[in-house]
Amino acid sequence: MIEARHLRVLRAVASTGSFSAAARELGCTQPAVSQQMKVLEASVGTTLLIRTSRAMRLTQAGEVLVRHATGILSGLTAAEEEVAAIAGLRAGRVRLVSFPSGSSTLVPAALAALRAAHPGTRVSLVDAEPPRSVEMLRDGDCDVALAFRYGSNGGAGEWDDLVVRPLLTDRLVGLLPEGHRLAGADAVSIADLADESWIAGCPRCRHQLVEACENAGFTPRIDFATDDYPAVIGLVGAGLGVAFLPELAMESVLPKAARTVTVEPAVRREIVALTLPDLARVPAVAATLDQLERAASR
Repeated sequence: MIEARHLRVLRAVASTGSFSAAARELGCTQPAVSQQMKVLEASVGTTLLIRTSRAMRLTQAGEVLVRHATGILSGLTAAEEEVAAIAGLRAGRVRLVSFPSGSSTLVPAALAALRAAHPGTRVSLVDAEPPRSVEMLRDGDCDVALAFRYGSNGGAGEWDDLVVRPLLTDRLVGLLPEGHRLAGADAVSIADLADESWIAGCPRCRHQLVEACENAGFTPRIDFATDDYPAVIGLVGAGLGVAFLPELAMESVLPKAARTVTVEPAVRREIVALTLPDLARVPAVAATLDQLERAASR
């Protein structure tokens, strides 16, 4: 195996014309240069230098190796500098995937802070709901996934192979038409909405809606299904049904002709940032997780 340190010695010998001159250039002893040249020749299996009492010259194999050594050593230097830049957060890339309400609330503040602190770090963003976002992380299609799960023990074990950074707990609120009989109430029991037409969202959220309603003694009649929060609010505002929406989603959407109410018993979801154990040690990924946590605490 050819080692970079041996190539540096060979190039120094070729440029200076002697072991002693190469040793002075490299800051080592003449015997050390001689020994490294012997190791290099043993590695390649052929003579690289012809030594005479009057001069030292390269063999044909030596000339070939010196010619390639320049490009190899330049490439290694460039690689070392690039890795050092990434390690020092002067450069780097993070691929982030998030569910829509996270993309519109937590992500902008986190990425703005990350850019201000580390302008050389680039972050890309793609929208995806869990479990698809978690699959993307495991498949290597992203570096950080913003995800959620319902209940204190919901999905226990599903993320055991991942690094989980808890961000916040998000409560679901009821969304009613402003003319609804319960629109002015401080709190509404889920059971009070048993006869309503419902608007449901993503499969995971829909499952939680059905479970919460069944726990209250009824099965919801879902007439409309959409993952678009403005569409949900528009349908509710038009009097076409009621819905559950996360509080986080309501931060970035202005309700029109609809009112939010507290729902009892409370339905909550845990919002987290996920990454792989090896990725968690990458400086740019770690910095992104830190900024997401800071954004969630504001």
